[in-house]
Amino acid sequence: MKEAKDLNEKKIKIIPLGGLGKIGMNITAFEYEEQIIVVDCGISFPEEGMLGIDLVIPDVSYLIENREKVKAFFITHGHEDHIGALPYVLKEINVPIYATKLTQGLIELKLKEHNLITKVKRKVVRHGQTINLGSFRVEYIKTNHSIADSSALAISSPAGIIVHTGDFKIDYTPLFGETINLQRFAELGKKGVLALMCDSTNAQRAGFTVSEKIVANTFKSIFSENKKNRIIVATFASNVDRVQQIINTAFDFGRKVVIQGRSMINVIQVAVELEYMIIPENIIIDVEQMKNYPDNQLVIITTGSQGEAMAGLSRMADSTHRTISIRPGDQIIFSSTPIPGNEKAVSKVVNELAMKGAEVIYQDTHVSGHACQEELKLIYSLVRPKYAIPVHGEYKHLQAQQKIAKMMRIEDKNIFVLQSGNVLELSEKEGKIAGQVRAREIYVDGLGIGDVGNIVIRDRQMLAENGLIIIIIGLEKFSNHVVSGPDIISRGFVYVREADELMAKIKHNVQQSLECCMKKNKMDWGKIKATIKEDLSDYLWKEMKRNPFILPIIIEMDR
Repeated sequence: MKEAKDLNEKKIKIIPLGGLGKIGMNITAFEYEEQIIVVDCGISFPEEGMLGIDLVIPDVSYLIENREKVKAFFITHGHEDHIGALPYVLKEINVPIYATKLTQGLIELKLKEHNLITKVKRKVVRHGQTINLGSFRVEYIKTNHSIADSSALAISSPAGIIVHTGDFKIDYTPLFGETINLQRFAELGKKGVLALMCDSTNAQRAGFTVSEKIVANTFKSIFSENKKNRIIVATFASNVDRVQQIINTAFDFGRKVVIQGRSMINVIQVAVELEYMIIPENIIIDVEQMKNYPDNQLVIITTGSQGEAMAGLSRMADSTHRTISIRPGDQIIFSSTPIPGNEKAVSKVVNELAMKGAEVIYQDTHVSGHACQEELKLIYSLVRPKYAIPVHGEYKHLQAQQKIAKMMRIEDKNIFVLQSGNVLELSEKEGKIAGQVRAREIYVDGLGIGDVGNIVIRDRQMLAENGLIIIIIGLEKFSNHVVSGPDIISRGFVYVREADELMAKIKHNVQQSLECCMKKNKMDWGKIKATIKEDLSDYLWKEMKRNPFILPIIIEMDR
């Protein structure tokens, strides 16, 4: 009896450091006593207001503080929101990476870019294989998703088994590869599962996710109906199966294929080398060779399905692409759906393409890689977990899966809708949120990592929305008498050449502020600048209801 009681009191901590409450930046730590393993390590893309930001990566301060405990990263699949932050995090926590073959190949692309390829240990895992690491045992289980080699993980510890689905759907008729290993989920359910961490992305959608075969049929229809026009397809570079479909269809209809976008070229190269793609001979041509073929013999596969400014399709749409121009009659297929937050950018590209006379097609040209409600119910019925932990998605998605878990007869007290940074402590006896760790967003701007915070972003937003007024004043050394100025420079506020009267009023307002400071014997430059900013800001708001960024500059001068 004593041994059974001790077993029930063994506890594991689950600490999501990202991926909850938003799409992307998935990373979760599992801690048992003095050992930590980490599942996934992804980025999210900047939101509309994050001006100048390239990527957002998770704050891994907790892992750095417990560096000696961290044993490895286990990666579920090769999408950016699951692998993109690895090069940044591995510079701080250099531990082995376990992943399936294609996923590892995509990770290696990133490590090469960051000169880490010889410094990081990488181990390729097969589906069905189990890795023993201290108190943990991690099994890779075959799933279906919108990228090949996707996996769920069965994480065994002395506290119990936790099943992490990764991103998944149930596709009974996949075009390439095998179906999801539902049998193994059922076997784990019979054995006894402590907790299920399940993909919530499509938890609001009823029914089943449609099979990839629907897209294959759509492509055939589009190609057969357009025997005179050039076809351009925009999709995710990492959607290897979709790219293979497009190439196969092009081959069937006697068309040559041009690949555009650095990430698309890199992913295809890796997939071909690892034998996840088979490219028919002589079908791929360089962009310079396009002039040798009529439009009805050409297909262009490009990045830019999310409206990214520098991606191939976006540059074609705004006429900045060096070699490809959109022509009337071009058939442009968007083989993806916009990631939340990208809708405006995608709409802008679609409108630009339409204005150039292209026909844009997006009906039935994409199916989701995520499970809908009936698939989620099936996984719950097979795994039969004690605890349910919805993961991957915005709060509304997590909440939708919470309802599904209740429907599947999991007790309210055993369902945990977490926030990033929560420390969830689980044992066979009980589950509870036992603490909080830091889980911020770290902004990557060029080569700078974390040097741009919320204050800088707020300043950038103010500059973008309201413009800038620079006030330059020359003050005499020691006496603080005005020697020159004030000179007024406006950027993004008003066009100076057409606003002489306003500039004169601004100058007068600054002169009054300076006189007030002199009368009150304010000699501190910081206080003088603060007075100028406050007075001018009040004046401009009363006169124009505008609030520009005001930057006073004082220069010390001799008479």
